[in-house]
Amino acid sequence: MIPDGPGGRTDMLAQPTRAHLFARLARLGRVASTNELADELGLHRSGVRVHLERLRAAGLVSRERLPQPRGRPRYGWQIAPDALPRGEPPDAYGTLARWLARSIPPRPVRVREVERTGRELGREILRSGGISHAVQEMGRTLTALGFAPQSELKRNGRVVFTLGNCPYRSAVHENQAVVCGLHRGLTQGLLDVLEPSAKLVNFVPKDPDCAGCLIDVEGLAGQ
Repeated sequence: MIPDGPGGRTDMLAQPTRAHLFARLARLGRVASTNELADELGLHRSGVRVHLERLRAAGLVSRERLPQPRGRPRYGWQIAPDALPRGEPPDAYGTLARWLARSIPPRPVRVREVERTGRELGREILRSGGISHAVQEMGRTLTALGFAPQSELKRNGRVVFTLGNCPYRSAVHENQAVVCGLHRGLTQGLLDVLEPSAKLVNFVPKDPDCAGCLIDVEGLAGQ
């Protein structure tokens, strides 16, 4: 992994194209192909691929091979789970999240409103249906969002995702009911796109410092 300093992680994002690619992947919160990124930024695909490989070498993005029946391999890219572009995590957004969480009263009606908003956000993250393996796509999306999930297929046919990290822990400490309500809604929104007939059977928040939250889903395709 390339350290900070000349040629390191900090310098990687000093180059405008790489900074735009990193920012775009961060906003998407999911795996995106080279072609998709090139088309959205109006750049040549081969040049985008070179920049993405540089970011991968610096530990800022990760790469995975996308399913394709024939031809040259296609790759998808996402923010690396441990990416710290400046050597330490920026705290401005974390502080803002804590302030916003504190500003919302955890009354049931407000929590329901937040959950509805989270559901809309989840639908925006995954805009297209027709995904053949929804379990894998759900896992990839939760990984891109920073939850470090592990999935397990139960004998009753349900899939349980155990989340190994809480990327919102500082905000959860301020207002767990609201933040976890937002996450519950976001999860339901993802399911709306991945498998509209799937049912979120259970959503179990845990201590954010220990993680281990559970997402119990019934009827998810590709299991």
